[in-house]
Amino acid sequence: MTIEDDIAFLERVPMLSLLGRQAIRILAIGAESKYVHRGEVLYSAGEQADCGYIVQEGSFRLASPNPRTPDEEHVVGPGTLLGELALLADTVRPVTAIAAEPSTVIRISRSLFLKMLEGFPEAARRLRDTISARNDQMSREIETVREWLRSQR
Repeated sequence: MTIEDDIAFLERVPMLSLLGRQAIRILAIGAESKYVHRGEVLYSAGEQADCGYIVQEGSFRLASPNPRTPDEEHVVGPGTLLGELALLADTVRPVTAIAAEPSTVIRISRSLFLKMLEGFPEAARRLRDTISARNDQMSREIETVREWLRSQR
């Protein structure tokens, strides 16, 4: 793939689409592509996360380490950003990602992402506003569930 192909692909990733073409160009230039064999673990739950991965080709099973839901797995495919929070802050991986088929991911390090945001303050503002709106929505949804549970007592 050419750098222009990578940029066009990254522009279709919802969170990255907020950044603008020039900011995405920086990410595309500095990102790494990685091939992952079927059955290979991309990362494990509990590991420190220092990057995000975008599934470019193939798919990954996301397995939760929660003993209450051992059979609960999700499968994600091209265009999925794994480790969104890891692009912004120190965190640990909440799930294990296992290649369900031969796959390719684009790895974006946190340091690259943060440097890009420093150079594109408008992109940083848009990202902050979107994350804030999502957080507000999630808080409202949690409160709705909390109220429902109280009513069931």
